[in-house]
Amino acid sequence: MTTILAIETTTELASAALFVEDQMFTLELSGVQTHSQGILPAIQSLLAEAKLALSDCDAIAFGCGPGAFTGIRTACGVVQGLAFGANLPVLPVVSLQSMALAAAERVSMADFVCVLDARMNEVYWAHYHFSGNDCVELSPPALSRLDEVLVSTPPDSTQIVLGNGLALPEQLRGFAHVNLMPHAIQVAKIGLHGLQAGLSVAAEEAQPLYLRNKIALTTAERTMVKASS
Repeated sequence: MTTILAIETTTELASAALFVEDQMFTLELSGVQTHSQGILPAIQSLLAEAKLALSDCDAIAFGCGPGAFTGIRTACGVVQGLAFGANLPVLPVVSLQSMALAAAERVSMADFVCVLDARMNEVYWAHYHFSGNDCVELSPPALSRLDEVLVSTPPDSTQIVLGNGLALPEQLRGFAHVNLMPHAIQVAKIGLHGLQAGLSVAAEEAQPLYLRNKIALTTAERTMVKASS
C-alpha cells in the first residue's frame, strides 16, 4: 500500500491531499492565513481522518512552483521540516503540470498550455502533451508575456488552462480554454508516479522553482532610481 501526502500552496487556493492506495482524502483552504497558518492543521486533519501517522506515509509531494513567492517558500519549508523529521523522501511537482493533469482528466485533448498570473503583465506558463498515462513536457516552465506564449500555440489542437488572476483576455478568443487552479489531488497523483519512477529527493534537496529572481526593488535601489531620474 502506497501512501502519498501532498500539499499545494502556490496560489491563493491552498490544498492538502492524502492518497492511500486507491482512496484520496483532501482539504481546501482559502484566505490570507491559509499558507502560514492553515496547511499544518489541514495535514493533521487528513492524517487523523485516514487514521494514519506521518511516518506511515511513503513520501511527501508538494507544488514547488512557479507561483506566489510566499506560498512556494511556505510549502518548501513545511515539507522539508515534515520530511526530515519523519525521514521521508520528497517529490517536488511543478504546479503547471498539476494544472495540465487536472485539465486532461476533464477534456479529451492531449495538448495543454497552462498559464498562471505572474503580475507585471507577465505569466508563468508551460506546454504539456499527454499520451496515455505519460505526460511529456514540450515547453518547460517559463516567464513571458501572454501574447508571446500564444504565438506558438496552435488554437485548433491546444487547450489553454488558465489559473489564478486571469480572466479571459481578448488574445484568447478562438482558443479552447478552461479555468483550473493547481491542486494537491493532482500533486499527489504526479508524486505517486514520480515515486514509482525513482524521482524522489531527500528533504534537504527539495527546492522551490523560481522563474523571477526579483519582484521588487530594495529601498536602496529605489533611492538610486529616484536620484538618477
